[in-house]
Amino acid sequence: MISREPTLERLSIARRLLLEPYGLDESHLSRALAQIRAHRVDDADLYFQYTRSEGWSLEEGIVKTGSFSIDQGVGVRAVSGEKTAFAYSDDISMHALMDAANTVRTIAHAGQERSVQIPKQSIPATRSLYLDQDPIASLGSADKVQLLERIEKMARAKDPRIVQVMAGLASEYDVVMVARADGLLAADVRPLVRLSLSVIAEQGARREVGSSGGGGRFGLAYFDQGMLEKYVDEAVQAAITNLQAQAAPAGEMTVVLGSGWPGILLHEAIGHGLEGDFNRKGSSAFAGRIGQRVASKGVTVLDDGTLSDRRGSLNVDDEGNTTQRNVLIEDGILKGYIQDNMNARLMGVAPTGNGRRESYAHVPMPRMTNTYMLAGDKTPEEIIASVKKGVYASNFGGGQVDITSGKFVFSASQAWWVENGKLLYPIKGATLVGNGPDALTRVSLIGNDMALDSGVGTCGKEGQSVPVGVGQPTLRIDGLTVGGTA
Repeated sequence: MISREPTLERLSIARRLLLEPYGLDESHLSRALAQIRAHRVDDADLYFQYTRSEGWSLEEGIVKTGSFSIDQGVGVRAVSGEKTAFAYSDDISMHALMDAANTVRTIAHAGQERSVQIPKQSIPATRSLYLDQDPIASLGSADKVQLLERIEKMARAKDPRIVQVMAGLASEYDVVMVARADGLLAADVRPLVRLSLSVIAEQGARREVGSSGGGGRFGLAYFDQGMLEKYVDEAVQAAITNLQAQAAPAGEMTVVLGSGWPGILLHEAIGHGLEGDFNRKGSSAFAGRIGQRVASKGVTVLDDGTLSDRRGSLNVDDEGNTTQRNVLIEDGILKGYIQDNMNARLMGVAPTGNGRRESYAHVPMPRMTNTYMLAGDKTPEEIIASVKKGVYASNFGGGQVDITSGKFVFSASQAWWVENGKLLYPIKGATLVGNGPDALTRVSLIGNDMALDSGVGTCGKEGQSVPVGVGQPTLRIDGLTVGGTA
């Protein structure tokens, strides 16, 4: 839904929290931006942020920690060519704003002064992808503690082999305002919640871990009894299954990836390589390949920041641009990259609504939102039945990728050995090793069961972390290297 009304409401909230307590209004922002633009710069912006966050954690049947914090401040940026000058302050005042503006204007070309006309203010209409609510206030403190205690009791009651339960509940209320030198003024109110659960199962001398959880941009009422039971079932089942796991084989073989969270491999091995900065600098394996076939037919990859209530979604990005549904790869052909303002300008293309930053103390850069592959026409059962010998990986732990070469290493936290089309037994210690662009060309079957993850993803890049979403259908990839312990 595109409407001016929710946009104005979010601006009203942002003004009330970020400007009015400090005696500021839009005229003060225009003065600071004019001070920066008095020297020749290509772009400049002010990024105000107010964040209130809360966290609770349970271990050994006791809620051991509870935390609450408030952070606020402003980041001031000027961009000239490829150069960025940036300053930030946790003091939101006209004095601090002008100090920061004077600091970043040093990026000007040859120190030339000029007079500037203040652009007419523009307020873009944006989507309402989530409610402008404070999730921290959506549930009382006593109820939050009881929620964690309830999920702990549920997990222990599932199986006598569950010997330890860890759970955490996090909520965040984030209000941002962006004022740009071109006159754009945008705001967003971003709720975010997450519930995490880990259990340890013990049988004899063997101990195994299972995890689950989820969240998104809504209130804590999302975690009702049905959702808690789902998380408990997933975590306990994973731990109990791993108690029976055998050592993983090693070698080159067929690998089937499950739907949903295994899309983290797509995010890391391929998604980062499609970010504009890496491609502008020529350091990505996908650089200069727009219009070329980079994946098997049927492979379509999107980055979509417009999905309602999703962890990676935003009404506007951290440069004030409306988020978009960006097709990156279509039927195996590379269509484009994800862009922030600076890289888009330098590459001669339009921004894609992917300028993101961890906080007011960080500069924006091209980042993913919700990255996923569209479904194909095969059932998951058909795909598994097609495997003579191989691995089915339904969940992943950690991994890493080299953007330049595209090489990746991922460890499967839950996997099975497949033989003659049947899941024979769970395996432990399976590591997938490959090259992202090469792996895309080895996709031979695509499932009809595309699913997004449950809302737990966090992406790191250059020291900054932002919430993201991933997803994919069940996939068969041929000739992937599996590092095992057998």
